[in-house]
Amino acid sequence: MSDNENTDTLNEELDTESNANGSPQEAESAQFQELRAEGGSSLGAEDNLDTILDVPVTISMEIGRSHISIRNLLQLNQGSVVELDRLAGEPMDVLVNGTLIAQGEVVVVNDKFGIRLTDIISPADRVKRLR
Repeated sequence: MSDNENTDTLNEELDTESNANGSPQEAESAQFQELRAEGGSSLGAEDNLDTILDVPVTISMEIGRSHISIRNLLQLNQGSVVELDRLAGEPMDVLVNGTLIAQGEVVVVNDKFGIRLTDIISPADRVKRLR
């Protein structure tokens, strides 16, 4: 089958998909039913929040960053010191899935490191940082 025959066949298929006015049919927007709880009642804001409470997220604390060349990276060994971009005593960043949500200070509790939150980033500021 030649390219012209393929094009003619495609044009015929498009013509048969046109409506009575001869113009192509437009897609309709999808209609969804309201989400309901098992008992049949509508879900409220609290119920909607309950659906995501068990979703796992990654939380990490960042004490600083450093940019080094691959040459220097390969030369690191036990006892090497890597200089970070933060000063001693500066707050650590608390990130959830890579998004800054708070800052805090390092604490030791029962021989384990932890972080005491000193500043929570407001939701509005978090949205601004995403842009």
